[in-house]
Amino acid sequence: MTSFIGKRALASGISLIGLVILVFFLSRLTGDPTNLYLPLDASIEAREQFRDMNGFNDPLIVQFGRYVADLVRGDFGQSLQQARPAMEVVLQAFAWTLWLAVITMTCVTVAAIVIGSLAAFRVGGIFDRLATFFSLVGASAPDFWLAIVAIVIFAVNLQWLPTSGTGTPWHWVLPVAVLFIRPFGLILQVVRGSMISVLSSAYVKTARAKGVRTRPIIFVHGLRNAMLPVITVIGDQAAAILNGAVVIETIFGFPGIGKLMIDSILLRDFSVVLASIMVSALAIFIMNMLIDIAYAMLDPRIRY
Repeated sequence: MTSFIGKRALASGISLIGLVILVFFLSRLTGDPTNLYLPLDASIEAREQFRDMNGFNDPLIVQFGRYVADLVRGDFGQSLQQARPAMEVVLQAFAWTLWLAVITMTCVTVAAIVIGSLAAFRVGGIFDRLATFFSLVGASAPDFWLAIVAIVIFAVNLQWLPTSGTGTPWHWVLPVAVLFIRPFGLILQVVRGSMISVLSSAYVKTARAKGVRTRPIIFVHGLRNAMLPVITVIGDQAAAILNGAVVIETIFGFPGIGKLMIDSILLRDFSVVLASIMVSALAIFIMNMLIDIAYAMLDPRIRY
């Protein structure tokens, strides 16, 4: 297991280095940020001083070398917009996204596993048909459309919930609810399909023949062996939210890393863009690593 984790960490590190190089040079192609941070009537001398102060007059390869040297020392640069360390800005935004992801995925995982397992126990029944219908609708509905409809109905017309911000628990209801729908539909379908396969196996039929109650058959005998494909989907969906639910965070004005990344690209805040990419990539690499470890814990055969 230690050797496996080491190999995955090495591969992830190489991918992260390549990503940083790519994003660094592509971000510089978006243009000169001087016009965004200085008045339109700023003198040529002021513009040159701004470029010299931030190293924009140097060749790209020199800028990249200086950035790598700063990274080695643990310096991720300064935010042009907020005039403070870029990593401090990113981690503050990432904390909001992390909370949003944890709350959403906890609700999604519990609901999808319970409903998907019960639906698989009686395939073709009314409960199974309703669960399948709503899961397919949820998995197919665009997030941005759901967010706009939710704002119109619950915030504008009914005035039950706020449209943006994070001040109270009510501010979290709409973002979590909208983010809940798509992964819930996807995970429920995977749980249902996997449980149907497991519940039709010989050992489950034997347990039924011996008179074992329904609940232990589903949640003890069946669910453990059905979890491997489910874990993959759960990890992918969690990584997607951690990577920044850009559309949802933008629509609801949620101060997460997705919104920060978009704002930083528009404002050409290069240090924040790079720090956001690095934090998001690290979160995805860690998530994939945890999925692989969970595989080995659920099925010891995978360790060999």
